Amino acid sequence: MNIEHGFPIFGEPQEAAVKQIINARDTGARVALMADHHVGYGVPIGGVAAWPEHISPMGVGYDIACGNKAVLLDAPAQKVKASIHKIMEDIVKKVSFGVGRKNNESVDHELFDDALWAELDVLKAAKERARSQLGTVGGGNHYVDVFVDEQERVWVGVHFGSRGLGHAIATEYKRLSEVSEAGIGLLSIHSTAGQDYLAAMELAGRYAYAGRDWVCQAAAKIIGGKIIDEVHNHHNFAWREEHGGEQLWVVRKGATPAFPGQRGFVGSSMAEDSVILEGIDSAQATAALRSTVHGAGRVMGRKAALGDRKRGIIGQVSERAMLRSVQEAGVVLKGGGVDESMHVYKRLPDVLAAHSESVRVLHRLKPIGVAMAGPDVKDPYKD
Repeated sequence: MNIEHGFPIFGEPQEAAVKQIINARDTGARVALMADHHVGYGVPIGGVAAWPEHISPMGVGYDIACGNKAVLLDAPAQKVKASIHKIMEDIVKKVSFGVGRKNNESVDHELFDDALWAELDVLKAAKERARSQLGTVGGGNHYVDVFVDEQERVWVGVHFGSRGLGHAIATEYKRLSEVSEAGIGLLSIHSTAGQDYLAAMELAGRYAYAGRDWVCQAAAKIIGGKIIDEVHNHHNFAWREEHGGEQLWVVRKGATPAFPGQRGFVGSSMAEDSVILEGIDSAQATAALRSTVHGAGRVMGRKAALGDRKRGIIGQVSERAMLRSVQEAGVVLKGGGVDESMHVYKRLPDVLAAHSESVRVLHRLKPIGVAMAGPDVKDPYKD
């Protein structure tokens, strides 16, 4: 843990991301930077910023309530492994991947009965699109994975957020934010806009939970297993919490809550193990504002990985290299692109080692099937 700048930085510091979190600190926030950090929009991915009386829509990000859910199934691993090609084919038929996609079937949910939809203009405009997108996964690094753990138990893991709903809310309240000299947009929690944003954010959080629930249930049905345990967390969200005797609005952007005993599902790349972990009590955990990584963290941007044929720029990762990595790992891949290959990510064991005093790994999940949007998908609803 590096405290050179007066706040904890975990892992190898990325200069541009450090500069972004310093900008947040300069608005009066308590901050920390997780080991999977990299540059984001305004506030870095892997950044935690906490204000007593303010909230930052820019800090939460465009994909409000993006998060991970993992479910443990009672399905026999040997049978699932033998059928994994068919299972993954059925998952991509059932679940809609990609930008702006609508669910292949109508999914209703009690959250659409909430009166808030009729009270805020941004929600009125977004409601029908949100209804049609509930349970869709999107593009980028969003996925549906099938795993087997060290006890030969089957898990399903998913990663996505509130889709177009979150993007619409973030866009509206970013516009209403007061931008600091450091370039960070803030809303007072005592203002009408601040209260409305918190209410809309909470609704987007319930929406994201409902979507991940639906996808996990759908995958479990395809596999033929009953869900017997689940681990579910947002990592683009804000919570009212007490830290050091002070009540704060803690904004985690690409960071997983990790209070003592709280479990989290942290995904890795398409060819490497993910984990179920839990927070432990320590001085490091206190410094991290009870937060940890949400994934392995990028080391290569999408443009660098993909290249640009029109401009004659060769991508740094080839499709052949990506496919070789998943084949060697024994993973059945549906969709995905070189900009999501394992080559563009840090190694998850390395970033977890930087947090070894604040979290412990409970289970290691080996991927056997990975489903993502195809390489041609551009998704504006991710962050």
